[in-house]
Amino acid sequence: MNKSIQYISKNISGEVTISGSKSESNRLLILQKIFSNIELKNVSNSDDTKYLQKALNSKEKTVDISHAGTAMRFLTAYFSTKEGRKVVLTGSERMQNRPIKILVEAMQSLGANIQYLDKVGYPPILIKGKKITKNKVQIYGNVSSQYISALLLIAPSLENGLEIELIGKITSVPYIKMTLSLLNELGIETVWNENIILVEPKNIIDKQSITVESDWSSASYFYGLIALSKNGKLTLSSYKNNSLQGDSSLIETYKHFGVKTEFNGDSITLTKQNNKELKPLVLDLISSPDLAQTIAVTCFGLGIACDLTGLHTLKIKETDRLIALQNELRKLGAEIDITNESLHLKASHIIKSNIAIETYNDHRMAMAFASLSLKVPMVINDAEVVTKSYTTFWEDFDAVMQ
Repeated sequence: MNKSIQYISKNISGEVTISGSKSESNRLLILQKIFSNIELKNVSNSDDTKYLQKALNSKEKTVDISHAGTAMRFLTAYFSTKEGRKVVLTGSERMQNRPIKILVEAMQSLGANIQYLDKVGYPPILIKGKKITKNKVQIYGNVSSQYISALLLIAPSLENGLEIELIGKITSVPYIKMTLSLLNELGIETVWNENIILVEPKNIIDKQSITVESDWSSASYFYGLIALSKNGKLTLSSYKNNSLQGDSSLIETYKHFGVKTEFNGDSITLTKQNNKELKPLVLDLISSPDLAQTIAVTCFGLGIACDLTGLHTLKIKETDRLIALQNELRKLGAEIDITNESLHLKASHIIKSNIAIETYNDHRMAMAFASLSLKVPMVINDAEVVTKSYTTFWEDFDAVMQ
């Protein structure tokens, strides 16, 4: 499905209820499978989470998680600990070209039995579950935080717990902290001291109910919409003022674009303030790289320059997001350059109209570019790709246009 969108000069208002955080949901679903007496509320309705739920409940010998990268990482570690279980873990063509070697080697160093079925370092992989008794592992700290979280999530189920040594610079710290906070919420003891993380073993936890906070990265597309509006105002729920999600940094980042955030109970209200002098944006996104596409599009739409760094993990997402951003923004008239870990956009007030935006099987490309429809008519190709993380995005997007 390709979607033609044109909302030039529209007023933005209304209320949107956003599904639970994909990041929190996926972590808690693994923990729920390990500790069965956890009740979860407001679980994400994203495709990624649905694939993970299906995989966790599957009795099949082959588990296909399609484009769900988080599921691939978390399940690689999880299935490795399931004694007597034999699983082929595979995914889409893109997934079979996303690296898994660092995590596989970490698991193998603990004694896991994992074999590559095609290219070394990439899915599909054959996992023969076994009891793991070793309790020390090393992994580079500048890799995807999902590798590290995959180890943390299985750690309490290991009879001797786990000591993880992070080598070198540590990136995506908020996502590691999120995982540790969720473990702590379940009563699992953890210690993070410099480059060493310790997780104590735990057989039983108290019965409890956890409500998943709504997804901040999904909120980012509405922040972008308000930033490009003249006097927009939106209420989003359900959100916490002390969020575990690193992408809640949106609150501070979007002040730069004149977007004010107010908390009221479990909801936030976004308001555009037009007395803001817009200046070039220089920002290190090492802790929240998933916001890069939205922020780059916002800067382009407002005609301001930006220099975004800390983006090296974008090369191995659903697509190479840096190249995808460069390609599509240039089609719209942008002057933009990229490196392997940064993006540099020059200020320009030219936005070409009626351009078809390619989404590259990447949900964030579709949603990040949608806000530009306040400036020019455009087409989003393969628009249904949004279901990977935000099933009702287009319905919610259309509903707030008054």
